[in-house]
Amino acid sequence: MHFTSSIKQNYEFRRIYARGKSVASGLIVVYCRRNGRDANQLGLTVGTKVGKAVIRNRVRRRLKAIYRLHESTFRRGFDIVIVARVRSKEASYGQLEADFLRLTDKLGLRSGREKQ
Repeated sequence: MHFTSSIKQNYEFRRIYARGKSVASGLIVVYCRRNGRDANQLGLTVGTKVGKAVIRNRVRRRLKAIYRLHESTFRRGFDIVIVARVRSKEASYGQLEADFLRLTDKLGLRSGREKQ
């Protein structure tokens, strides 16, 4: 990911949850907040309710790949956290991708797309 670094610290996640905007679907929740930098930061959360480690890692890999493939379309200067819901383990890659793109469009994160 060229323009993105990872969010790893718990206080960063908490700050985004508390002060950021969020949109949700049945599969994922996306939180975002401006960070005042020229790059994005990405955090992924897949809880133990989603499944055992193999399933959680598969969902995490899919979400990372979706973000990486569309990274160039995102506006810069945002902290983005993606939270996988329990139903995401049964979802196909295409369903996750469609949900993610729709939610990021709602938040106005993609360039050329305005918040509705």
